Parts: sequence; C-alpha cells; structure tokens
Amino acid sequence: MDTEIRNSQNEKLDYAFHGDASRKGLLVIIGHGVTGNKDRPWAIALADTLAAGGFNALRFSFSGNGDSEGDFRDSTISKEVKDLGAVIDAAKAEGYAKIVYAGHSMGGAVGVIAASQDKRIDFLISLAGMVYTGKFQEVEFGDQTPDDGFMWDDEECPLSSTFVEDMKSIGDVLGLAKDISVPWLLVHGTEDDVVPIQESHDIFDEASEPKAFVQLPGSNHVFAEDAEQAMCEAVSNWLKSTTAA
Repeated sequence: MDTEIRNSQNEKLDYAFHGDASRKGLLVIIGHGVTGNKDRPWAIALADTLAAGGFNALRFSFSGNGDSEGDFRDSTISKEVKDLGAVIDAAKAEGYAKIVYAGHSMGGAVGVIAASQDKRIDFLISLAGMVYTGKFQEVEFGDQTPDDGFMWDDEECPLSSTFVEDMKSIGDVLGLAKDISVPWLLVHGTEDDVVPIQESHDIFDEASEPKAFVQLPGSNHVFAEDAEQAMCEAVSNWLKSTTAA
C-alpha cells in the first residue's frame, strides 16, 4: 500500500505498511497513544509479527504526531477518531474487505469510539486501552496549566486547552462498550502505572460477546522487554483463531 493518506483537514498522515500488498482480504491498522507515534517499538514489533503470520498491517501516526502533518496542540481523541476514519477510507479504496483496528492507550479510547460508530471496523483490539479520559488528564497533567505547561515535562508536547477540554468532554468511553458488536480483544499489563489494568477490567465487563481479555503479568504500559513478544503473540493468536472462526 503506497497511497497518500490525508485527513479531513488535508493533513498528510505518515504510515508504514507491512505485508503483501497483493493480498486485500484483511488489514490491521495500528494506532498509538498520547505523545506517541507509529515508530514506537511495540508498534513495529506488532506489525512485524502480524506480517510474519500472514496478516497485512499498517501503523500510522495521528496528525500532529511523529512525521504526520498537523499541530500537536490540536491532537485530541475526537480529531484522532476522524484520522482513523481517513485511514479506513484509504484502505477501503485500496480494496481491503476487512478492517482490524488495534489502538494503544489513548489510541484505545479512539478505537472504542470509532468502533461504536463506524461499522467498517470488523475487529477491535485495545492495548492498555484508556477508558477514563477525564481522570487520565487530571492525574497525569492536572499540575500543568493548559496552553502554558507540557505533557510529562516534554517541551515538544505542549498541553493545550483543546486537548484538556476534549478529554473532559468525553469523560470516559465505558458506556460505549454496549454499542460494539464486533469481536474485541483487550490486552493489558498488570504493572501498568499509566493506564491501570482495572480500566480494561471495567470496560470488559460492559462489553458484549465475542470478547477476550489477556493479562500480561509484570508488563508495563508499553509492553517493555519480554512483554512485547507476549503482547504480539496474544494479538496474532487471537486474530488467527477469530478470523478462522
């Protein structure tokens, strides 16, 4: 896949494709979390694992992140839902029959909202997925002044009032679980100190079948070290069994 992808604001989205472009059956779209990009180690490892298992994968950076066009200060969940829609538009134009979305952290919240609205998403994967957006903003960035402070003291990631208000407005995505009817996998590390594993427990309890939950003992938020392989295998194995069924 080598088509140019632009969002609704005509911003070019940077992406990398893994697999065999001649196969048009299923595409796994991989989205990152807040302050992330498509080149996070876990995202590269997941895309490589999926391609090795016969699945095409596309990892991309949301607008304003990584090498995608746009202003980081405008990077909100609401905007990223639209970015994901643009990627799906491009995938469908390329002829892909089935779409899987795998979102990490804030990208997981993006996935819940998107899958509750966009029936083109056939399978959903939440990786350390954020559920309580308002709480996350307050816990992680409540000591910073919007439009003056920074996320985790990173001057390349200014905390904007646009981001703060969007997180507060959404509040949480828990209530949207009932609107998702596609097969759904949740993967979360027991030692995640950014998005507590309890958030996945909470939304899993609200989700409809078919659903699956894989807990990774000792894993942190970004599936570091040995947990990276375990996460990749959990996703690949679930996709193989679910798509075969």
